Amino acid sequence: MVQAQAAYGGLAVQPFSHPTYTIKRPFWSLLGRKFHVYAPDGSLVCFVKHPLLKLREEFTLFADESESQPLLTIRSRQVIALNRCLDVLDARTGERVGTIRSRGLKSIVRDTWDILDPADQPVGLMQEDGAALLRRMFPLLVGKWHIELHQQEVAKVKQVFRFFVKEFTLDLSMNQGRLDARFAIACSLLALMAETARESR
Repeated sequence: MVQAQAAYGGLAVQPFSHPTYTIKRPFWSLLGRKFHVYAPDGSLVCFVKHPLLKLREEFTLFADESESQPLLTIRSRQVIALNRCLDVLDARTGERVGTIRSRGLKSIVRDTWDILDPADQPVGLMQEDGAALLRRMFPLLVGKWHIELHQQEVAKVKQVFRFFVKEFTLDLSMNQGRLDARFAIACSLLALMAETARESR
């Protein structure tokens, strides 16, 4: 489920074939947290407004800011759980692109998620790197994460320091077609949403 796909329905493959992506979030967003994902040429790949105060985690990634072209749906299987599973679904077909599961209490010091196969067995992980505990005390320190699949690194996420905007780079240059870029983008957004949730506490 998490392997790269040769095509994506009737949409052009191009938006999900880049080696790098830029993810941006303003410091303040009313009625939700807005994230924009851009291709290297600056064109918008997807947009999401993460809703606040929802009992069950569920939100949709769109190809446009008007939210008229849904791409992916990220949906939690449980309302409340320490080790919460989130399915990443193709918004048009309902096909499961992949599943990521939080490690609950183990993520208090360092955010860590397991990447699951169709049988819900761990085949990889996404983990926060660097001085994670120090960053919880000093949120201005930049963050970084990596994604592994079968114990091989396939993607990196690194924060770029900017004033008045949060900016991150998703690097898939080492992926070699092993991970669906849509799933990598979804995993990156989940990590950044966890970061945002801590900032708002």
